[in-house]
Amino acid sequence: MIYTVTFNPSLDHTIWVDPFTLGLVNRTTKELLYPGGKGINVSVVLHNLGLDSIALGFQAGFTGMALEKMLKEYGCQTQLIAIPGRTRINVKIKGKLETDINGQGPAIPQEAQTLLFQRLDALEKGDVLVLAGSVPNTLPQDIYQRIMKRLEGKGILIAVDATGDLLFNVLEYHPFLIKPNHIELGELFGKELRAPEEIVKHAKLLQQKGAQNVLISMGKDGGILVTENGTVYQSPAPDGKPVNAVGAGDSMVAGFLYGYLTKGSYAEAFRMGLCAGSATAFHHWLATKEEIEQVASAFSLSIME
Repeated sequence: MIYTVTFNPSLDHTIWVDPFTLGLVNRTTKELLYPGGKGINVSVVLHNLGLDSIALGFQAGFTGMALEKMLKEYGCQTQLIAIPGRTRINVKIKGKLETDINGQGPAIPQEAQTLLFQRLDALEKGDVLVLAGSVPNTLPQDIYQRIMKRLEGKGILIAVDATGDLLFNVLEYHPFLIKPNHIELGELFGKELRAPEEIVKHAKLLQQKGAQNVLISMGKDGGILVTENGTVYQSPAPDGKPVNAVGAGDSMVAGFLYGYLTKGSYAEAFRMGLCAGSATAFHHWLATKEEIEQVASAFSLSIME
């Protein structure tokens, strides 16, 4: 089974306001409400592609109940732990410029953290775990490390999509996959990385510290995959018009896992990661299977080394 963890999920209220003027009453021309959170996005796209997963995390109050109901309507299995407070609402304003206003989220009590650990302890050899997104300040900032230490040696494939120390500090536990973008990769080393050769070089440095496979997203420039066996794949993004950046990286993780788990091939995993990420970028929310397949039908890879 595939499990995803989202520590601070949300309801994402996307509104179109053009023009948007500070200090005045603005009226929307379109509104959408979706479940949000990086791990949750991965679960939704996996379901769209035909793979079951269980979304773990926390939900609070009437917004949390709405979130869980919405996820089930999208076909996702959930084991969200109820806590006091309210699940946050993030507002995404679409206009001439895009503006995001993200809520803080509820405090997560110790007993809820303990229950999450107990559920994770039940994972078995061959299961897949996705740890994605930031950690709220009400949780220990080393919680990813604590989870991976508990699961060490159980034969679980763990994918980590995080930034900064949250990502860097889990490398000693040999995650199956990490997915920084090229900016985040550079920030880990205090550099600005642009040339593919430099990106590959620094991805390999992360492998030396423990990562097995390093997938680097590069927006319109596509991506690079450095595999555990030393093969490097590089490809531009599939052709299309980007209209949305929310969830594209999470879709890339889901597409990669889908390609790897169904075909056992890193080349197919990379191809499907790029196609899923791009398909989401071409639409206003997470891509459907048909939208991903449409992109994939016209897309092929090239090997860099």
